[in-house]
Amino acid sequence: MTNGVVGRFAPSPTGAMHLGNARTALLAWLHSRAHGGRHLLRFEDLDTGRVRAWAYDVTRADLAWLGLDWDEELIQSRRLDLYHAAAERLDTYPCTCTRREVQAAIQDSAGAPHGAEPVYPGTCRTGSLHPERPAALRWHVPDKVVCARDGWRGETLCQHLPSEVGDVVLRRNDGVFAYHLAVVVDDAASGVSDVLRGEDLWTATPRQVALQRALGLSTPRYWHVPLMLDFRGERLAKRGGAPPVQALREAGDPPGRVLSELARSLGWSVPDEVSAADLLPLWRTELGRAELGA
Repeated sequence: MTNGVVGRFAPSPTGAMHLGNARTALLAWLHSRAHGGRHLLRFEDLDTGRVRAWAYDVTRADLAWLGLDWDEELIQSRRLDLYHAAAERLDTYPCTCTRREVQAAIQDSAGAPHGAEPVYPGTCRTGSLHPERPAALRWHVPDKVVCARDGWRGETLCQHLPSEVGDVVLRRNDGVFAYHLAVVVDDAASGVSDVLRGEDLWTATPRQVALQRALGLSTPRYWHVPLMLDFRGERLAKRGGAPPVQALREAGDPPGRVLSELARSLGWSVPDEVSAADLLPLWRTELGRAELGA
């Protein structure tokens, strides 16, 4: 195991944590602590229209109930000056295209392959078509192929930025800084060395690596873990009615039983009740398997 590891769990306080969030929080904590490292809690609350003020304290209470501590807490909405300074260092331009106009421009161009992510065609790159509108800020991505490595999968994903990603939005037209810029800036500013998060963010990793390189920031090691699924085989989500950890906590369920079920969802053989610390040897085993498969 390496020394100097800094990991993090970064929830969005838009509601109560569900079990899928809790499993990712558990694995991120196990990863940090298995390396004897520091663990951060970062609230990603830039989209203020979706934030619920009570969700900060509920998330803290849920994590503490599960025995998942942290060494430092960060709140993105208090760090806007960092994102502004980073955006000023990049090659950017204002974009006034609506989402509908972007879709129409994509359809009018050669078109994206079936199932591929829509790629912004650069409509405003040479000048805004509607200067009277509020503008988003886009990064004019370099003509490069950027690769990212995933420790869990043992895979490398490479993307050609102009054709597979497009010019990335750094700040929306309502002034909200975008996730991809904020997460890159925060990870670097906090010294995060290892990012463990859900596999739904895997395909977005090369553009984050590209931002890190453009800003002269280091790239952490990435681990993208499987998402928890419901009985329909769909990912657990708040809007889909996934049970909140808060409800289990307030109903008096033993936290050790919840941790046991989270561990069993990964295929681990554990007793009916465990502590987070009890699971550290199992995570070390998973790390060994991942390193052997890499």
